[in-house]
Parts: sequence; structure tokens; C-alpha cells
Amino acid sequence: MRAITYTVLLAALWLLWSGIYKPLLVSFGAGSVLLVLLITHRMNRVDGDRLDISLNPIRFIGYFLWLLKEIAVSNMNVTRVILAGTMPIKQNLFRIPHTQKSDLGQVIFANSITLTPGTVTVETEENEFLVHALSYSEDDLHSLADMDRRVSATEMKSNL
Repeated sequence: MRAITYTVLLAALWLLWSGIYKPLLVSFGAGSVLLVLLITHRMNRVDGDRLDISLNPIRFIGYFLWLLKEIAVSNMNVTRVILAGTMPIKQNLFRIPHTQKSDLGQVIFANSITLTPGTVTVETEENEFLVHALSYSEDDLHSLADMDRRVSATEMKSNL
């Protein structure tokens, strides 16, 4: 059942993203889907490692919408810095602790930092991330602490 679900999902995404429905390209897409399924099947036989997705879907949707707003606001701030005649750049590397219990929660938090223009997660440690900020201020620590809290809130209670 899982293979059928993955096949349908991958084929639908490929068709949606390609936008070209000529027989040759559709056959390339089908071949690509089959190749991906074969590779993942072989990988699962070797290590059996699976990602347990234990997120609260309602809270995650709320977080995702909040993140889109934060990306837009940060994009405007970075644009202001770039277009300023004096280029008020105050780069800084700093450590930010994370409170997520699951690997997926930590990945979501680290990638959310990187998706937000002007900040990049450089390194992951056991209980913290090393972050580079283009235009650092003390507010960055508060903003990232809020982001950390919101990501942790999306995790299911069984992981906490």
C-alpha cells in the first residue's frame, strides 16, 4: 500500500511540476518515478531507517503560514539593507539553543532559519545551532527563540 501511495504521489508531483504531457516526457517521468521507488526500496532493505512524522497538522499549518509572513518581512528588511547607500551590515555568528525533541523538529527549525532571508544555519550541535546573520541585532535572538517555541509547539506530545 505504501509503494502505491508513493507512486501516485511522485507521479502527480512530476506531472504537476513538468507541465508538459508529451508521450516521451511522460515516459521519462514514469521511468524516474520507478527509479526513485527502486532506490528507496533498496535503501530501506539495507538500513530500515524511517522518519517518524509526529507533527500536529493544525499547528504545523499555522506555523507554516506564520513562517511565510516572517520570510516576507525578512525579505523586505534584507532588501532595505542592500539598497541602503551605506550598506549597514553587521554580520555575526551566534549560537541559538533549540528545544525540539525530534530530528524532524530540529530540521524544520534549522531550515526555517535558513529560509528566512539574512540568516543561515551554519552548523548543528546537540542542543544548539550556529547561525550567521547578515544584519545582526539583539532582536534576532528573541525572534529565533519565538521561532523555536513555535516549531516545538508543532511536535506531538508523545515526543516531548
